[in-house]
Amino acid sequence: MATTVRDVRLIALSLPDSTEKPAWGMPTFRVGGKIFAAIADDDTSIGVKCPKEDRAELIAAEPEKFFLRAGHDDNYAWIRVRLAAVRDEAELRSILTDSWRQAAPKRLVAAHPELTGGAG
Repeated sequence: MATTVRDVRLIALSLPDSTEKPAWGMPTFRVGGKIFAAIADDDTSIGVKCPKEDRAELIAAEPEKFFLRAGHDDNYAWIRVRLAAVRDEAELRSILTDSWRQAAPKRLVAAHPELTGGAG
């Protein structure tokens, strides 16, 4: 079954202290006031936090899943994820949780040791 925007919303809002707030005409998900995920305006992909130094490796390994929006993502620690290429709910949860950990205040991350691991 394909991953949907509904799946993104359910998982993102299940993470501690997460909220949804529109920005730039699209839904964004925040923790501690910082965006950790955004749904693209066409509902086919999401943007998530990703260290700049990790992006090239992810895109090279799975170009059908990960990409950058040219001219937009170049200077930011973000990567795009095509929802149709996400294998299952567990992988989506891993991607969103990894992004949440990067945006969340350190004390909040420390209070939730069950949210460890990385994106797959």
